[in-house]
Amino acid sequence: MHASTRFPLIPVLLLGLCGPWSPPAAAQEPARSAEEAGPAPVPAATETRIGFLYRPEPAPSSYDAEAAPEDEAVAGARMAIKDNNTTGRFTKQTYALDEIALDGTKSAVDSARELAGRGLKFLVLALPADEVLAVADAVKGEGVTVFNAAAPDDRLRGADCRKNVFHVIPSRAMQTDALAQFFTLMRWRKMFLITGPQDNDRLYAEAFKNSARKFNLKITAEKPWTFGPLAKARGDTPTRSEAMVFTRGVDYDLAIVADEANDWGDYVPFRTVDPRPVAGTQGLIATTWHPTLETWGAAQAQNRFRRQAGRLMRPLDYQAWAAVRSIGEAATQKKTADPTVLAPYFADPAFSLPAYKGVSLTYRPWDHQLRQPVIVVQPKAMVSVAPEQGFTHQRTPLDTLGIDLPETTCKFP
Repeated sequence: MHASTRFPLIPVLLLGLCGPWSPPAAAQEPARSAEEAGPAPVPAATETRIGFLYRPEPAPSSYDAEAAPEDEAVAGARMAIKDNNTTGRFTKQTYALDEIALDGTKSAVDSARELAGRGLKFLVLALPADEVLAVADAVKGEGVTVFNAAAPDDRLRGADCRKNVFHVIPSRAMQTDALAQFFTLMRWRKMFLITGPQDNDRLYAEAFKNSARKFNLKITAEKPWTFGPLAKARGDTPTRSEAMVFTRGVDYDLAIVADEANDWGDYVPFRTVDPRPVAGTQGLIATTWHPTLETWGAAQAQNRFRRQAGRLMRPLDYQAWAAVRSIGEAATQKKTADPTVLAPYFADPAFSLPAYKGVSLTYRPWDHQLRQPVIVVQPKAMVSVAPEQGFTHQRTPLDTLGIDLPETTCKFP
């Protein structure tokens, strides 16, 4: 049984006036300093080293206007280290980042063991799900806490969850729930689901189907994309007419594309027979961060990141930032950098992370997923923020996104 049936999610439809859930103003700015919080200074400075494992994106073989930068993710972690050290001046705590860019000569597990052998107790990973699990299991007995900044797989929060792993990136279920809430609010009920050939595409499509059931949306048609990778295809390609035939005769309000590799999803808008919006992994998307986000102090973070990295902040940068900041914020709140104290504290309801989202964020104790608002954006503008107004929950509206406690298959030992 879904949370939506047990704890009714009642959409408030104020036509023309409806807006995103508006969190209280008290926690909207993560600039709260340790000095303002009043922690007692410790007599001697302590240094916390944080390991960061990532795999740089290879340079594209041809021109790509949206190619991932080589420092994606790690640039966000570097900014967080600076933020931690700014706060740490008042608590005599310092932070350093031990970066390992995996280039094929060394595995993630070997690198993680190397960092753990040097005494590091916190690792942030910008890696796929299988490598997150492998690293978590490899350092399980060494008192190391792992932060997952890049793998949205729901199984990491379910049957394959690990007690020593905390998830900063929203799960696929959270992302598709955010879209489904917005569609419900707008009374867009009929969905045409187009699924790509990759495994991650199928996982995204499955998450969207679950969200559709949860929020009473109807998938009126479902088809696989069989025309190949067309994201960079010429506009006059013959496949254009094939795509139009592909969408003919379908009754739908939105086309939902499941293309996590960005191979073909951008090809769908404006090439359908009927004029319909496109959402999912392209078009209208649900994400953690976007260059157009500027409320709740986000403009300040956008500007600081641009000065430091020389480019715009991307979602993966933000997720790495939030992971590293979780460690610094926990140390500030507990007035210690002792990893044996901090590890259980992340899942404590007393922990909170100010993170430019309008509310302080917390980790769910049942699967260690970071609760957070998810922004719904189109390429040039923010459209809404989930959870939407009117979707209620007995704990927090944030728990209307993703897998709730009664549905979880995660069982920590």
